Amino acid sequence: MNKVIILLGPTGVGKTGASILLAKSLGTEIISADSMQLYKGMDIGTAKPSEKQREEVSHHMIDIVEPSEPYSVGRYIEDVKPIFESLHKKNKIPLVVGGTGLYIKAMTRGIFSGPSADWKLRDELNTLEQEQKGALYNYLNELDPDAASRIMPADTRRIIRALEVCLRTKQGISELQRKRTKPLPYEYIKIGLTRDRKELYRIIEGRVDEMINSGFVDEVKRIISMNPDKTPLQAIGYKEIAMHISGNIPLEEAVILIKRDTKRYAKRQFTWFKKEEDIHWIDITGIYESKDILERINMVLKMWIKNNGI
Repeated sequence: MNKVIILLGPTGVGKTGASILLAKSLGTEIISADSMQLYKGMDIGTAKPSEKQREEVSHHMIDIVEPSEPYSVGRYIEDVKPIFESLHKKNKIPLVVGGTGLYIKAMTRGIFSGPSADWKLRDELNTLEQEQKGALYNYLNELDPDAASRIMPADTRRIIRALEVCLRTKQGISELQRKRTKPLPYEYIKIGLTRDRKELYRIIEGRVDEMINSGFVDEVKRIISMNPDKTPLQAIGYKEIAMHISGNIPLEEAVILIKRDTKRYAKRQFTWFKKEEDIHWIDITGIYESKDILERINMVLKMWIKNNGI
């Protein structure tokens, strides 16, 4: 069976630099598994690989859609299929790199194929919940009691998604989840990078400061001027700077919120990846040079090659 290597981990952990070196050493190409790097023009806030890095190693699934265009995990899977096939025909092992757990789950385990986000409907449901606390949970319990039994009444986000699926497909989300898509038919080696939380949070804070100094505010202004789909402006960093641009908060407060929300996102990524099976975790606390991180990755790969063969 053809192989696929997945390098995953939370934002800021050190995946990008190490992945460039790993791809070069393997003579392969990188497939991004980052839901925001898909969008053109969203460069600083998504920490895309630099132009120089993309010249060194071919990258896929970066800059493929306009911010005004909706995009779904189902479409992502359809888009990566021919990339995998093309690389395997060249006897190259695809290297997937990213932190969007849903993309990796869909690739390796399959997901249910639900409709894309309907932001107008979500806003209406949010308004209903604000007017009458608990109304959405009761509504879901009527439409899809099975889903309601598995969602906490206070988990508004999941309740809204379940209702969105019910209202748009006329089927319960629980029913659709039983008709999961199949994983892509490859043998996966999943390598996860992790760091001490305090160290990772310091890196995140420094990255946010660097983003601001690199012209992030102007980038967000450009994205807003493009009349984007709501999804890009919900991304961490973009939504906070958009609040600043609209005059709701000063820049200093926006920066504080970005740092806070990015740390929370990193924590959620850790939680998500803990649910993934067969991840070979590498603790790189105190290691900052990409070449040193690559050495640790190669140790795992050599052991895997010995046990499985490539």
